Amino acid sequence: MISTINPVTGEQIQSFDAHTEQQVDAALTAAADAQKSWRAVPVEDRVQILRNTAKVLRDGKADYARLITLEMGKPISEAEAEIEKCAKTAEYYAEHAPRFLAPETIESDAAASGVVFDPLGVVLAIMPWNYPFWQFFRFALPALAAGNGAILKHANNVPASALAVEEIMDKAGLPAGLFATVLIESDRVAGLIADDRIAAVTLTGSTQVGRIVAGQAGNALKKQVLELGGSDPFIVLADADIKAAAKVAVKARFTNNGQSCVNAKRFIVDEKIADEFVAEFLARTRELVVGDPTDRATTIGPMARENLRAELHDQVTRTVENGGKIILGGNIVDGPGYFYEPTVIDHVRPGQAAFDEETFGPVAAIIRVSSTEEAITLANQTEFGLGAALWTRDTDKATALLRHIDAGAVFINGMVASDPRLPFGGIKNSGYGRELGSYGIREFTNMKTFWTGTATAATPAVAD
Repeated sequence: MISTINPVTGEQIQSFDAHTEQQVDAALTAAADAQKSWRAVPVEDRVQILRNTAKVLRDGKADYARLITLEMGKPISEAEAEIEKCAKTAEYYAEHAPRFLAPETIESDAAASGVVFDPLGVVLAIMPWNYPFWQFFRFALPALAAGNGAILKHANNVPASALAVEEIMDKAGLPAGLFATVLIESDRVAGLIADDRIAAVTLTGSTQVGRIVAGQAGNALKKQVLELGGSDPFIVLADADIKAAAKVAVKARFTNNGQSCVNAKRFIVDEKIADEFVAEFLARTRELVVGDPTDRATTIGPMARENLRAELHDQVTRTVENGGKIILGGNIVDGPGYFYEPTVIDHVRPGQAAFDEETFGPVAAIIRVSSTEEAITLANQTEFGLGAALWTRDTDKATALLRHIDAGAVFINGMVASDPRLPFGGIKNSGYGRELGSYGIREFTNMKTFWTGTATAATPAVAD
């Protein structure tokens, strides 16, 4: 039985029977069969489904946003923004996919040569709960446009959202069977990965789960894209616009109740301006409103699950025991649901939990440094490498420094966020591969070389 628990109250809302082996097998067969026809459809025709998807999303925005908020606790305005982002991404790929997937000519000694982009087949998507629509659509829209099919295994605390995205694709006119949601427990995922009808795997989730999935997919020699954990640094140099940096920093840390891989988590601040920055950061954090996420005045809802809140509080406790200083919050909110106070810990250093580990919730760590060099060193002193923000008025310096930051993306004087126009992904224990942009749509394609000889030169000049 797979159940939805309302994180505001802790009460069960709805439950679903897990899909049987026969149901899953039928879904795999249907997807594999449908994909054989779908790959032959011209990309210019495939993308009409994406335009339809954008319309379906917008037509149902209010209902879909309420569903997200109900299942995982995101403030309603952020849930609505999530739906709109999915719709805009559908429109982006509807416009640009034909160009991204067009054959490329490469000069060689052949009469003609280059690369074509063929779909791989049916891709298994293992998705998390924190952005239950966006995480699926940012993968599925380019993958489907490229001619692939998809099977979704979603997080088991958002089953209604998982079924809703299947309904959306059906309403958009996607060929029957090409995509399906399977409601299964995690111990059945290995069988899906090993199944010959699955051609590739994409996962957004924890580093721990990423290692497991990578091992299973690697054993089956199947392509993977992994977007895993993050402990993103938010670096504020001495010459930064402090008020602007603090304003964005609060949003970067507490958006989505602090539950995002690319939330800023470690605020690395030059000690010369640290007191001023912290004062601004605290003032804006105190303005956050903790409460019912369906209330539009609320800016911080509950954490998604009770065990996640317990883990976060343990990290806060261990950080303080090891020298960190709580200057705001630090407590579990009394009453029903899984609420946690917006928390700021100052004087955090390496060796403390809030520095070394990913804090997945509304907790900010302040790290004071004596120089730019120390800031970059500490930014890189992590197992993760997803995103980073760098704040300075000297754009030339920023351009030079970004090459020294170990991350999949560096945002200068801004907040790290995914954008359909730009590739998204990490390095180190934050995973590998890219989503979004032209790079993302090609991840689940066979980049097939073609070489055409002439009547007098029927083989390459240099043979292997």
